[in-house]
Amino acid sequence: MTSPDLITLAFGAFNLLRLASYLPQIVAVARDQNGATAISFSCWAIWVGANATTALYAWTKVGDLNLAVISAFNALCCAAVLLLAGYKRLMARPKLARFGH
Repeated sequence: MTSPDLITLAFGAFNLLRLASYLPQIVAVARDQNGATAISFSCWAIWVGANATTALYAWTKVGDLNLAVISAFNALCCAAVLLLAGYKRLMARPKLARFGH
């Protein structure tokens, strides 16, 4: 096995682990009863942007559809965490503050 083969194998393995790691995070945010305050909006927003631009770069500049699809899925998973955390924070606010009264 050559060095490029090992790098490809490691890349694939870590991306599978990364994809699998989103589900427990999404479940943790969904179960959170305190407005998902442990979620950093700026961090997750940066991850959305980084993954989305990687997908676009892979598709348009490199022509690597597999990398583009993996990166797009990563962006969607990060966006799911971000949107769910935003919803949880909104719902955790007092009812009157939530609706502008």
